[in-house]
Amino acid sequence: MPGIDKLPIEETLEDSPQTRSLLGVFEEDATAISNYMNQLYQAMRRIYDAQNELSAATHLTSKLLKEYEKQRFPLGGDDEVMSSTLQQFSKVIDELSSCHAVLSTQLADAMMFPITQFKERDLKEILTLKEVFQIASNDHDAAINRYSRLSKKRENDKVKYEVTEDVYTSRKKQHQTMMHYFCALNTLQYKKKIALLEPLLGYMQAQISFFKMGSENLSDQLEEFLTNIGTSVQNVRREMDNDVETMQQTIEDLEVASDPLYLPDPDPTKFPVNRNLTRKAGYLNARNKTGLVSSTWDRQFYFTQGGNLMSQARGDVAGGLAMDIDNCSVMAVDCEDRRYCFQITSFDGKKSSILQAESKKDHEEWICTINNISKQIYLSENPEETAARVNQSALEAVTPSPSFQQRHESLRPAGPSRPPTARTSSSGSLGSESTNLAALSLDSLVAPDTPIQFDIISPVCEDQSGQAKAFGQGGRRTNPFGESEGGTKSETEDSILHQLFIVRFLGSMEVKSDDNPDVVYETMRQILAARAIHNIFRMTESHLLVTCDCLKLIDPQTQVTRLTFPLPSVVLYATHQENKRLFGFVLRTSGGRSESNLSSVCYIFESNNEGEKICDSVGLAKQIALHAELDRRASEKQKEIERVKEKQQKELSKQKQIEKDLEEQSRLIAASSRPNQASSEGQFVVLSSSQSEESDLGEEGKKRESEA
Repeated sequence: MPGIDKLPIEETLEDSPQTRSLLGVFEEDATAISNYMNQLYQAMRRIYDAQNELSAATHLTSKLLKEYEKQRFPLGGDDEVMSSTLQQFSKVIDELSSCHAVLSTQLADAMMFPITQFKERDLKEILTLKEVFQIASNDHDAAINRYSRLSKKRENDKVKYEVTEDVYTSRKKQHQTMMHYFCALNTLQYKKKIALLEPLLGYMQAQISFFKMGSENLSDQLEEFLTNIGTSVQNVRREMDNDVETMQQTIEDLEVASDPLYLPDPDPTKFPVNRNLTRKAGYLNARNKTGLVSSTWDRQFYFTQGGNLMSQARGDVAGGLAMDIDNCSVMAVDCEDRRYCFQITSFDGKKSSILQAESKKDHEEWICTINNISKQIYLSENPEETAARVNQSALEAVTPSPSFQQRHESLRPAGPSRPPTARTSSSGSLGSESTNLAALSLDSLVAPDTPIQFDIISPVCEDQSGQAKAFGQGGRRTNPFGESEGGTKSETEDSILHQLFIVRFLGSMEVKSDDNPDVVYETMRQILAARAIHNIFRMTESHLLVTCDCLKLIDPQTQVTRLTFPLPSVVLYATHQENKRLFGFVLRTSGGRSESNLSSVCYIFESNNEGEKICDSVGLAKQIALHAELDRRASEKQKEIERVKEKQQKELSKQKQIEKDLEEQSRLIAASSRPNQASSEGQFVVLSSSQSEESDLGEEGKKRESEA
């Protein structure tokens, strides 16, 4: 016998559209079986009635033949040969009548009884269970609708208790009825085979027995075939008995295990929230706006398929696309008068949906699942393991481990570790570690008790001086290229490099080290963990402009510059090794929480799979700026050399002028010394009277000094 198709009893509590759709197939099959069996019953009934009529007619014939001798015919009534012959025929026909009577009894027991039992008992049971299940399903839907309409503002404990009890009772009734209904439909797959084969087997066996009574020349091959059919029927019956026993045991176990799940909002301590899901399915209430203020709520079955959120109405064969949740944002919202609501906003912000979960557990699991899908965790080889690592990072961010190495050892994937050296622009992952940081503690990377900023403060909301001071523009900044503050360009349009990227700001925090890419990975881990802990999923979208002078965050709608990061102050930048959408850079600014004059702040962003491109663009900008600075220094050095040469020329010309003046003075002195040389050769020099008096006075003074 081929395999038997079965309805999954384990999925009756979930009551998904796929289960309802499969149930519809089984119900159609049951209807077809019912129609066919009614026709077969009518045909077999005709055989049975015909056999009864044949038996009665044969018996009447035999009786009439026996009464032939009692007849008084006017002519030939005393024909004994005819009477004895007819008596012999009467005995044979009477024996045939007895055989036909036995055949009728066998047809009634072996052919009509099984098909009548199947028609009157099994098929009617299916119809009765179908009606009971439909009533239970309608009652459950009505109870769920009343529970969903419970007021959050005007909460009444008595009403809430009554509605909750109503949901519990109706859900339990629907679950039990549905399980028994499924069991009956599954059993029907066996019974329809028995109902088809047993009457035919009984009919054939009755006919064989009938023919055996008159002849022993029946084929052994036919008997063997009928024997095999009988054996097969017995095997199906045994398999049915075993399967019915198993299904009954499953129903009992599910009734015991599913009792707490009948409540719409189960105890979270017994059923904890699973934050590692990348696939989820269940019923949600979707809000549909019918006007400017009014709205309606429709209950549909939602499930995730890859990066899409699908919706499916009850009874539909397949679901339809509700929203693309790749790169979307999801957050819990307070919506009108309903609880457990959350909003999903698409990547471009053009489409949003507000959905209501049935319980707090489902509410948190839907938010975490959609957030994991939005980060494209489902594309990894082990999505649940990756999501678990993210959640583990969140838990470790709340309770820091003693060292950086110990924390990352728990997050290391089960595979070959990455090399200790990596490119700065796209090196490292959140769960990896470098060898040179093996002995570093967390305090050497991130400042203790550092607050995390999750949003960008607009220049409209913050004064320009405070903003400039926060990003190192208020005081004199340290320029590693040696540029002066006034020498930088104010217009980015004059820059050689001019690239624009779409980014979303995740957060920033002050760090203590800015000389290793692991500080960026640690900052990514802490910011993502903090966002997961506090359920912060909204991100500020901006345009990142990369030039040779600075990095600018520009508002995409108003084109207003939100923040400006001087390129020389960007000392470190890296992208996530596993998730290429994440990247960050460290900005060295003046002031801050540290005692030193300089502080480092790490900014983390999310892009559209362009993390490496952005880092490469920043590296290219720094290289262009470095070459420009080297060219400027070379030109300044050349100018300095020219100034030194010019100065030396001036000094040399001045020295020559001095030598020339000295030579001129020496000639004058030589010319003035010639008369004195003539007097020394025997000529006398006549002094004037004034000169003689001065000489006398000088001699008298000398005498007075000597006497004193």
